[in-house]
Amino acid sequence: MFEVLKKEGSARRGRFICAHGTAETPVFMNVGTQAAIKGGLSTEDLERIGCQIELSNTYHLHLRPGDETVAAAGGLHGFMNWDRPILTDSGGFQVFSLAKLRKIKEEGVHFHSHIDGHAIFMGPEESMTIQNNLGSDVVMAFDECVENPAEYNYAAASCARTTRWLERCKKHLNALLDEGKGPNPHQMLFGINQGATYGDLRQEHMKAIRELDLPGYAIGGLAVGEPTEVMYDIIEKVEPLMPADRPRYLMGVGTPSNIIEGVARGVDFFDCVLPARNARHGHLYTHSGCINLNNEKYARDFTPVEEGCGCPTCQRYTRAYLRHLLRSGEVLGLRLCVMHNLWFYNKLAADIRSALDAGEFEAFRSRWSGVFEKRI
Repeated sequence: MFEVLKKEGSARRGRFICAHGTAETPVFMNVGTQAAIKGGLSTEDLERIGCQIELSNTYHLHLRPGDETVAAAGGLHGFMNWDRPILTDSGGFQVFSLAKLRKIKEEGVHFHSHIDGHAIFMGPEESMTIQNNLGSDVVMAFDECVENPAEYNYAAASCARTTRWLERCKKHLNALLDEGKGPNPHQMLFGINQGATYGDLRQEHMKAIRELDLPGYAIGGLAVGEPTEVMYDIIEKVEPLMPADRPRYLMGVGTPSNIIEGVARGVDFFDCVLPARNARHGHLYTHSGCINLNNEKYARDFTPVEEGCGCPTCQRYTRAYLRHLLRSGEVLGLRLCVMHNLWFYNKLAADIRSALDAGEFEAFRSRWSGVFEKRI
């Protein structure tokens, strides 16, 4: 299922195998929240730009079109016509992001739909049932992502509840799979480490959830407002306690520099809405830093976003044209910009893997981590 092929310091070069193929790690997972990448990219586009794993959202797909509808289509793979690996998050992040619309209890969370306000209940069993219907390869545990900063006693109680929820997730998913439910009989459950920004809570929670012997583990609840250095410190505290033979996933992170620094601290999987969201607002990544196409200086810039870039956008279109499309409200502008940024992220992960293969990751990190933080 997962093999560490090579290490350089804490950085790992690995290979993840699941029912729908193999992903080389470190890997950036492209976020298609509602079974589609915002910006008009198709599954053929995802293949073209090097996406290895697509990520979709349990909560949103439960609301629309309904997980039973997706199951009837053969799961997300059939529904999207995507034959590579898929990871689904559990809906737990909505416990955080929909704070004004929910109430947390031991049995689960009572929501009000952000669409029409109707009442929803989701607990560990419901999350597993929905994800089983979606047929993803990696199923994320239902957890609570607390805000940062959080009060210590609340964070401690939340960790304990998240552990109890994880035990229920494992039991219920195993029961569903044993009964032959769902379109994918080989689903794998990843547990999620929580504990806000308290190192001792993070470490104790990791010790607790690793006892469940799961196929993979994630670090959640970061990149939600805390300083970057705090995030890195938490990763460094948790990583030594994570099973060395299982994939490690840093949820919702991040910038190109965050990914490089996460790899340096032993992380294998990443996801973030940032590249697609930034692209839709004209903020595009290059090896010189991030450019803002809204700036007037690009109005007559007839060069590609980045010289030498292999993405479909840079092969044919100029900065001036992309800027015109964005300012004119043309959907094509969103599509072409998102295409470039996701290509950049997928290529970044490939370049990191190549550096690890060559034993040159530290040199790669030294050269690029700071550069990618620049805004031009």
